[in-house]
Amino acid sequence: MATDRTLKTKVGIQPLADRVVLRPTKETEQQRGGLLIPATAREKPQQGEVVAVGPGRYEKGVRVPMEVSTGQTILYDRYSGSTITVDDEEYLIIEESNVLAIVSK
Repeated sequence: MATDRTLKTKVGIQPLADRVVLRPTKETEQQRGGLLIPATAREKPQQGEVVAVGPGRYEKGVRVPMEVSTGQTILYDRYSGSTITVDDEEYLIIEESNVLAIVSK
């Protein structure tokens, strides 16, 4: 049974199982106190907006619902997932286990 969180999105991508489709946030140079933060310091977790989520994984014959939903901003491991391009826009598909945190606004 599909919920509003698992229906197809505007991008037409429906992830399976515990996969998450997100739009990566573009990195910007940040300055604190007039000093540039080196690229190596900014490389760790990445941030993106969730545009679609799968229905969840099965564990012991029972579907485990997803903890993230569309519209949320999340932090994810930098080297996780697969990059795809749809209509000249770049998206990333990752497993829910690679989500590090949900960013509160």
